[in-house]
Amino acid sequence: MNSLSIATSLGLLLGLTAWPALAQEADPERGKAAAAVCGTCHQPDGSGRHVADGESWPRLSGLNAGYIANQLHDYKEGRRRNASMQPFANMLDDQQIVDVAAYYAKLPVTDGQGGDEADEAQLARGEQLALRGDWNAYIVSCKSCHGPGNEGVGSTFPGIAGQHAGYIEKQLLAWQAGERDNDAQNLMGAIAKRMNDEDIRAVAVWLSRQPVASE
Repeated sequence: MNSLSIATSLGLLLGLTAWPALAQEADPERGKAAAAVCGTCHQPDGSGRHVADGESWPRLSGLNAGYIANQLHDYKEGRRRNASMQPFANMLDDQQIVDVAAYYAKLPVTDGQGGDEADEAQLARGEQLALRGDWNAYIVSCKSCHGPGNEGVGSTFPGIAGQHAGYIEKQLLAWQAGERDNDAQNLMGAIAKRMNDEDIRAVAVWLSRQPVASE
């Protein structure tokens, strides 16, 4: 067999070997079945759950499918760490991740929780940080990256309007402490480190109260 034939044969063999690993087109119906176990924490409608002074599971409904898929891959590959999420992410193969992400992306957006008891001063500070930032403290506004209405931009910047206050607060604290770092440019880590606990709570409760037109 000449060198061209060998190269062709190897190419075909590699192609056949790689094919099963390629994810097919997303199927939300398959995703619904694969996401059944996710409903324990994130609820069957993807609304998540906020417990005052306790755990807060994020809303997934209406989030960008690419963003959800990216986060699941980050959990699987150790770029994002959470003792509860990693075992479940590891249960999903590449196709299931695509399908689950498509399923949640198609669900209607539900309201955020956890901001009902915020006072006016807290809400005013949260609005400032979310929409205008605080240049005296070198804090960039949330909407600078998360887009108009803080409803998300593609698969990189998630929609944070209408997300549960407890979850936003927990993630900002994790960025601040360096416990979360799955951001190649460390944008969130740099911003969170310039915020104090009152700022983090204020922006979290304000964002949780914002209606979402679309994500």
